Amino acid sequence: MNKKKEEEPEKIYYRIGEVAEMTGLQAYILRYWESEFRILTPIKNRASQRLYRKKDVEIIKKIKELLYEKGFTIAGARRQLAALEKEQEEELVEENKKLKKSLNKLEQELKNILTLVDTDDR
Repeated sequence: MNKKKEEEPEKIYYRIGEVAEMTGLQAYILRYWESEFRILTPIKNRASQRLYRKKDVEIIKKIKELLYEKGFTIAGARRQLAALEKEQEEELVEENKKLKKSLNKLEQELKNILTLVDTDDR
């Protein structure tokens, strides 16, 4: 495999041909998967060309792995992706709780500092 194919260019959006080259898949397969996997949602520009984000490319690679390497059917791959999505969502909820707790602690520390500064000004 040549080095150009291995390295993904850092862009915000990728055209279907670029994604096909990066993933080793044909464009028609990508279009088909878009109809089969609701999680795969490239946007379309004014000319109706599909524009894929990095997130979309990662999903495509995961679908490819599930179908081609692990032997899942499309329905099975959908279930796996749904389970993965739920797991990631739960991780985000936990991370969000931790961040809120840290922010509350920081807010309380700032209030304490303000109280000290206010007391020193008198």
